[in-house]
Amino acid sequence: MAEQEKTKALIAVVGPCASGKSSLVQRLKALGYNARSVAQDHSYVPDMWRRITNPDILICLDAELNTIARRRRISWGQRYLNDERHRLRHARQHCDLLLPTDDLTKAQVLERVLAFLESVLGDKLG
Repeated sequence: MAEQEKTKALIAVVGPCASGKSSLVQRLKALGYNARSVAQDHSYVPDMWRRITNPDILICLDAELNTIARRRRISWGQRYLNDERHRLRHARQHCDLLLPTDDLTKAQVLERVLAFLESVLGDKLG
């Protein structure tokens, strides 16, 4: 893939708290991708992800409550996670890649996303 293609495509990453958004975006940026994390999980505007970024590619990460609690100290439970998922519903319905991260390391998440990007980036931009 040409370096120009990497930087040209806007990649938005959404998902509930502690699903791996920040880690993924940081790693994608380090590789030259134009990636942004979108805080859709806090917005009641269904298509806020689109209004904020209007991405070429939308990646939706997900994680279960027990995984989230293992990754980060939280003071909320399943009801709050369900609310976050409800707010993410529109993004989830329109995403190009839905990736549960529960059983994956940060490196494995990046590996799967890179494989996906390699397979679709030319189609999206070409």
